[in-house]
Amino acid sequence: MKAMHPVRAALAAVLVFAAAGALAQSGLKKADGVLVDAAGMTVYTFDKDSAGSGKSACSGPCAKMWPPVPVVDERVASPYSAVTREDGAKQLAYKGKPLYLFAKDSKPGERKGDKMKDVWHVVTD
Repeated sequence: MKAMHPVRAALAAVLVFAAAGALAQSGLKKADGVLVDAAGMTVYTFDKDSAGSGKSACSGPCAKMWPPVPVVDERVASPYSAVTREDGAKQLAYKGKPLYLFAKDSKPGERKGDKMKDVWHVVTD
């Protein structure tokens, strides 16, 4: 196996640590290939949200079933961002899409909301 050039190896390490730092800043982490919050609860996106629109399409009863993932740190690093909800609360977004939890996921690792009505999806990358 060919050894990686030292500069490339250093750059690869920096990129890995930067990605881990962005996850830590957002309060999210990867578990079993999907994003979860600090409590290990699965995080979802909603197809009716437009990436980069800066707002959520899920409010009222929808937001009770699909609670928004709150911004936990004022320093949100790319690929994360914050959107402002109708009530003024800050919601975490990934690649411009607001993030949600699912009220029927009762324990860490559950993914009961994945593919719900073909518009809710776990975040895998």
